[in-house]
Amino acid sequence: LTLTAAGEGVYESCRETLAAARQAEQRLLAQREAPLGELRIASTILFARAHLTRALAPMLQEFPQLALRLIATNEPVDLIAERIDLAFRLGPAEDSSQVARNLAALRYVLCATPAYLERMGHPVVPEDLHQHQMLILTSRANPTTFPFTHQGGERRVLELTGRIQCNESQTLGQLNEAGFGILHRFEFDVQADLASGRLVRVLPDWQLPEVNLYAVTLSRDAQPAKVRHAIEAVRRYLTQFSGQAVRVVR
Repeated sequence: LTLTAAGEGVYESCRETLAAARQAEQRLLAQREAPLGELRIASTILFARAHLTRALAPMLQEFPQLALRLIATNEPVDLIAERIDLAFRLGPAEDSSQVARNLAALRYVLCATPAYLERMGHPVVPEDLHQHQMLILTSRANPTTFPFTHQGGERRVLELTGRIQCNESQTLGQLNEAGFGILHRFEFDVQADLASGRLVRVLPDWQLPEVNLYAVTLSRDAQPAKVRHAIEAVRRYLTQFSGQAVRVVR
């Protein structure tokens, strides 16, 4: 039997299609072994600026074929519409179709400058905060109700307001460092300032609840290598803060 001219054309097209499919399969397997292509990550502005770029730097240096598209925003991001591979969020995913992996528990501390505390005095119990200038972060994830737990186990819940309010944490951080009031901040963000004395921890015997940092994806299926490596890079970065400030989850 011999092929007609039309049959030879169909055979050649099928052969090319099969070769392209095999090539695509090989690319997929390669992506599962080593990070390739573009990695699209969404994160809050503060986490991206202060931590995420440092966490991902070793991975970007190790895999030069990997491209990074970082979307830093404090607004909700549609993972599907923006084609996001991975998002880092405080608190679990609100969408049930998303998969949230707990990376670490982050500890909050209240802090102020030495000059502010010298001027206004040191709070001794949580209720003293009503007499102070509180800097309030206004967002859905940051209510103005503050539950305090004493080292001895006593619990108190306060509703705190302040003369200065803002929906952006970096701005409040700058006001905090300028001596305008007391602010609750993640301890691993201000460890250096606390160690140097630029900031002082307020109410050191009272603790605020920890907040979980989640890596959020759209699928429970096996993730591409670029996503797996990014999650592990952030987890590895956070281990340097392990202790009271950060509890890394394995």
